[in-house]
Amino acid sequence: MSFTSSICYDFEVYSEAQQRWLEVSSVSNFDTYQANRLKCRIRRTADKKTELAHTLNGSALALPRIVAALLENNQTPEGIRIPAALVPYMGCDIIK
Repeated sequence: MSFTSSICYDFEVYSEAQQRWLEVSSVSNFDTYQANRLKCRIRRTADKKTELAHTLNGSALALPRIVAALLENNQTPEGIRIPAALVPYMGCDIIK
C-alpha cells in the first residue's frame, strides 16, 4: 500500500498452474490526498461548509486471469463446472 492511500483492497484468484495467488483487481481509498491537489471540494448540506472530497481508485478486472482461474479451479471428470452465480449468464451449469 502506498503512503497516499489510507486503505487498499486487492482481489486475488488462485492459479493452480502457477501455484500462487494472482491479483485481478484492487480498490484504494485515498481520503483527501488526491482531492487536495485537485482542490475538489464538497458542500455539506447540514451546515453549508465545504470540505475536501474523499477519492477512490479502482482498477478493472484482469479478465484473462479470472477466466483461467475459473477453468483451473472448477474442473471435474465430467467437464468444467460453472459457479452457481454465473449459470444464468452462461445458460448451462457445465462445459463438456
